[in-house]
Amino acid sequence: MEKEIHSCDILLTNTRYLTPDMQVVSGKSIAIAQGRILDITDAGAEACQAEIVLPGEHLLWMPGLIDGHLHTSQQLLRGRLLDEKPVIWKRVNVPFESRLDPESSRLSAQLAAMEMISCGTTGFVDAGGKYPEVFAQVYGDCGLRGRLSVMTNDNPHAPESLRAPSVSQAVDRLRSMRDALSGRMKPIYSVTTPTAVSEALLRAVFQAAAEDGVPVETHMNEYASEVTEFIERYGARPFTWLESEGLLQAPLVAPHCIFLAQEEIEVLSRRDVRVAHCPFSNCGKGVPPTPQLLSAGVPVGLGTDGSAHGGLDLFREMRLFRGVMNVTRGVAEANSSIMPAQTLLRMATQGGAAALLEPETGAIEPGRLADLIAIDIDAPHLWPTQDLVHSLVESASGADVRHSIIDGALVMKDRELLTLDAHRIRREAELLLEKNPWMCRW
Repeated sequence: MEKEIHSCDILLTNTRYLTPDMQVVSGKSIAIAQGRILDITDAGAEACQAEIVLPGEHLLWMPGLIDGHLHTSQQLLRGRLLDEKPVIWKRVNVPFESRLDPESSRLSAQLAAMEMISCGTTGFVDAGGKYPEVFAQVYGDCGLRGRLSVMTNDNPHAPESLRAPSVSQAVDRLRSMRDALSGRMKPIYSVTTPTAVSEALLRAVFQAAAEDGVPVETHMNEYASEVTEFIERYGARPFTWLESEGLLQAPLVAPHCIFLAQEEIEVLSRRDVRVAHCPFSNCGKGVPPTPQLLSAGVPVGLGTDGSAHGGLDLFREMRLFRGVMNVTRGVAEANSSIMPAQTLLRMATQGGAAALLEPETGAIEPGRLADLIAIDIDAPHLWPTQDLVHSLVESASGADVRHSIIDGALVMKDRELLTLDAHRIRREAELLLEKNPWMCRW
């Protein structure tokens, strides 16, 4: 009896793909329909007639990478932060963001979207901005998947344009943002960082997140000085205090998490906190206890911390993090595989899916959301290889991504962006910088 032929939107033929356990399987075809992976079959046994067929003999399909910590509002700060004295976010980042308007915010999102899609990122968690609804329009139109928030702060020393008039108005603003988002753009509540806001606002945002069924995000344990300041103010370490006060009821996405005590790692494990390390950004601050976090079952993803910290290429973050872990922890333990390639790939995919709170992303399996990217494995720096998974971590970059599919739709084909006008966006960005010279000398 002949196999029944179905229709699908996209068919990836005769290709390799990365399985959920980080193995490469060859000679397969992948059918995509209605935003999901419909089927994975042996090449030649396809039972799907497709509108789009992408041959895959020279490709490796893998889950789209997920940026667990992005600052859309800092896209126009590229090249400004390297070699700056700490603490950068107080002196440069926040003042810069306070002067952005809707137009510059729109261009920031377009530039970030171009870079993410070009580098193989299909989803992200943004740290918050003045105009998340503007970001949502851009990201939604270009096909990306993400979590967005308002930059929420009531510190009297914060710029007026970023400072909430009151705690209740800050929460109202977050809820207004939540109500404006739809589809692939979903809300996440946030405060800038626990030490930068009042206790009243910190409590109110975490409580609102629990009441509204919305996850919450805030920079955590990024600087040793901030941990010390928190202890001086509240009498306990940050995660320990949050748990003791009953504030860890909503899912928490915690970027950075460099300076953690064992008691805090236990809190993260108990409360299902999701961590996002930012290797390049964090190199000037410290090294997180990632092996202990993973051993405790804490979901760990990777983030870029925004383009101002060197770009949005998560392949670079994986490779850098491997080196950081080796030299700081592996050498001391004579353990050359302290951070294996499979673990790093899981962090950039499945760990990112945990931070995004989209469990149906992060892996290629029938029924999952179709967020996946194709790597050109014929590139000179990737071929020949005795272990393609190792070569992905050692040598691949965002420039090796050839195709990108998000929510079952092709958004980049043969390196051409299909949902963004790259030439127009670049022209508009150049004009914006010419008209606003303060952006270049901030």
